[in-house]
Amino acid sequence: MLTPDLLETARGLSDKIISLRRDIHSEPELGLHTPKTSAKVRAALAHLPLSWREGGSTTGMVATLKGAQAGPRVLLRGDMDALPMQEHTGLEFASTIEGRMHACGHDTHTAMLAGAAELLCARQDTLAGEVQFMFQPGEEGYHGARFMLDDGLIDPLPDAAFALHIMPNAAHGVIAGKPGPLMAAADQFDIRITGQGGHASMPHDTRDPVPAACEVVAAIQAMVTRRFNASDAVVVTVTQLNAGTAHNVIPDHASLSGTIRTLSPENRSEVQKLMRQVATGIADAHGLSADITITEGFPVTICDARAVAIGQTVTEATLGAHAWRNLPAPIMGAEDFAYLLEKVPGAMFFLGVAPEGDNWASCCGIHSPRMHVDETALPHGTAILAGCAIHFLENGFT
Repeated sequence: MLTPDLLETARGLSDKIISLRRDIHSEPELGLHTPKTSAKVRAALAHLPLSWREGGSTTGMVATLKGAQAGPRVLLRGDMDALPMQEHTGLEFASTIEGRMHACGHDTHTAMLAGAAELLCARQDTLAGEVQFMFQPGEEGYHGARFMLDDGLIDPLPDAAFALHIMPNAAHGVIAGKPGPLMAAADQFDIRITGQGGHASMPHDTRDPVPAACEVVAAIQAMVTRRFNASDAVVVTVTQLNAGTAHNVIPDHASLSGTIRTLSPENRSEVQKLMRQVATGIADAHGLSADITITEGFPVTICDARAVAIGQTVTEATLGAHAWRNLPAPIMGAEDFAYLLEKVPGAMFFLGVAPEGDNWASCCGIHSPRMHVDETALPHGTAILAGCAIHFLENGFT
């Protein structure tokens, strides 16, 4: 049963949550293998009645808490990996590893999930069902959730799944969510246009790939605005354009790369088809050739309306009605929790961690080298994760 003291109980765990967060933050690890972080989590939770599954192709771990009675199964997830970037926060517990930083809040996600494990284990005798705590590496583009699923670490699948993501430029302690598409699918594209180079003074004797590459960039933008409904967002961004080695040499090749972000499988497929048409059509018009490679990333993160309703109920019961926000539109970033939500109904929510009273909109956002987190908001996240598990085990999706 949800109780008014759920947040106060979580606040009683503040020192443990913050200590683990700082310990993880100071030694960030990248990709699918985060052995130090995994060991810190195991050590922090070693005293709890949890069974562990780990191994396979990552250092991912799933800890399971069995309630006193049989019942449904619910999963709570936290990610563990950092980003390859230099930290400039000046924090006393800043990264000690050159070129690595927890700039996306995964250190807080892991610490809040560990706090939720503490809170739920203390209520083991009242739980009917099972809670899976998924500690996942490789979220930053490495498909860690998919690997953990493929490795069988989440078998059998849960009946529902929940996750939180901090937002340092969102109001302190506020929880936000929405049913349906929450975050975009993110794919990468690489286009190589091949012509015939030569001297810059004699372009008529060449097949210059540079003007064609520039046309492709412009045509992509027109394609997005003219072929897709603006209410179903599509974002295609060219982030790299490379050609040539000298100021007086027309190159043989020009290359452009970037990302494609979509909110539906249909648009995802259509964009890929049109990208190939645009690049090959323009290249052909110039007597050139084009090779297009599209590397699929995470799928669309789609939240079940029933799971979002649980999040709102838990938030209002635990933090107060003022703490819930309905997101008006999806966020075009991507999240590999989407792999879980393709198989299991569930939801991800955002937790505002801007310092209380600050102009939160001006705070540095995620992936900033100066990102700060108001750690007093972390017990809010622990309470919401635990509350979602309690509510689902007691009520299901009713």
